Order: sequence, then C-alpha cells, then structure tokens
Amino acid sequence: MLVIAKQSAICTTVLVGIALESNFKELSKQSAQTQRWKPARFSGPSHTSAQQGTSRMGRSKILAPCPEPTRGVSPSQSSSVDLSYIRQGERALQRALSILQQHTSWQAEPVLDTSAAVSSAALPGLGRVFRAEVVLAVPVAQLHQELFERMEQMPQWNPNLSQVKVLRRVGTDTLVTHEVTTPSPGNLVGRRDLVSVRHRGRRGAATYLVGTATRAEPLPPQEGCIRAESRLSCIVLQPLAGDPGRTRLTWLLSMDLKGWIPAAVLHRVLPQSQADFIEHLHRHLSATAGP
Repeated sequence: MLVIAKQSAICTTVLVGIALESNFKELSKQSAQTQRWKPARFSGPSHTSAQQGTSRMGRSKILAPCPEPTRGVSPSQSSSVDLSYIRQGERALQRALSILQQHTSWQAEPVLDTSAAVSSAALPGLGRVFRAEVVLAVPVAQLHQELFERMEQMPQWNPNLSQVKVLRRVGTDTLVTHEVTTPSPGNLVGRRDLVSVRHRGRRGAATYLVGTATRAEPLPPQEGCIRAESRLSCIVLQPLAGDPGRTRLTWLLSMDLKGWIPAAVLHRVLPQSQADFIEHLHRHLSATAGP
C-alpha cells in the first residue's frame, strides 16, 4: 500500500507539472500576442464604456497605453535640443542688436509701390544685409500678435507665402517654424522653404522678433522647393515717442536663397520682398481695423 501511495503521489506531481508547463506556454503565447497588439484610440462614449468595463478589474490591473516618444528622443535629449534653440535665438538677437548699434553706412535700395524705405550694407559674416523701415498706425502689441503669435496665419494675407507652420514651441519666447514661399514675380526665384528658429525679446519699450536658420529639426525639403537659409532676420517694433498707438518697424534681413541666382537678381528680389511684405501687412491691418 505504501508503494502504491508513493507511485500515486509521483504520478500526481508529474501531471501537475505537465499542466503548469502547458499553462505557462499558453500564457507566453498570449503575452506575445498582447505585445504585438496596439491599443486602439477611442473617443466619445465608446472610450467611456471601455473605461467603465475595465474599472471592474480593479485600477491596479489597468495598463493605460503610453504615448510614443517624439522621434525616439529621450527627455534629456529633448531638453538639450530645446536649450540649443533658445541659445540660437539669443545669439541671433545679440547679433542684431550689435548691427543696430553700429554706425553703418546704409545705401538706399530702389523698390516699387511701397511706403517703406529700404537700404542695404555689406557686413562681415553676413554679406549683404537689407534694412526696411516704416511707421504703421497700430500699437506694438497688435503687430507683435500678427508677426509672432499668429504667424501660421500669415499666408492668409501675404501671397508670397504658401505655408507657415510651427514645428516646435520652446518655452514662451522661442519657436521652430517651417515656411514655404511662392515663386517671385516673373519666376526670377522659384519656390523656397526654410526651417528657422524664431525668438522674441524685449529691450526697454522695444520688442525684437528674430529668426535664423536651423538644421537641428530633421525636416527634408519640400517637393519642388529649394531649401533656403535665413542668416539673420530681425524685426524691431518700437512705439513712437508721445504716440504709443503708432509703431516704428525696422526689419533687418540677410538670406541665402541657394540655387543659381545672379547677385544682381538677388539684390533686386530681397529688398522688394521686404517692401511687398510690409505693404501686404499694412493692407491686412487696414482691413481688420475697427470702425
């Protein structure tokens, strides 16, 4: 009897082991299937129903889907990239301030049909820099909204732009943008796209909106476009003394349009593009002004 009991116990142990092994394999198979399964996105009532159904299982057992990391960048790398954008914007601002404080000999540039005065000067490290100046009958805050906060809406009133998109917001004062231009009149310069860091700063009563090209954002050129680069762009918005409802706008611009463009054509297109931009801005502000 003792021998039979021992044999029975051994048989029971073997059967339990086989059952456990079978269950383990089945669980492993289900786990692999679960890893390959991607949770569907729900919205509205169906999402609520799913939450109510899973709540019966106990909150400790619910596994909420985690958002996928952006481009596989770790938080520390993301912080490092953001910091580099801020530094790039600050460097562009300091460079613009240095130019504005210099006693540079600016030469007038001929432009068509505009109230803006455009001039240029050759500066070390930047080449030809163009400067446009105009006084607009709107306060600084309104211009700041149009040129920074509502940047993506620019193509609605500026026909020289087909698209402006904010790719990244860094803090409250720095943006990474992608812009696509339309061909210039006569197709002297074809479509260009630009990826830029945009940064704003204040010095006294003046607001500075600067921009410069960046290669840190991995965005390939758009089809049919040549990737141009903004060496430096700086729009200064300063209220007129004694008349805060009017603003003096000063715009520094140095660009590398890339491609095969003769210098004579380039020096004609860029100042005219500044004058056209200001004219379109003026019309937009007039159209949206209150009665």
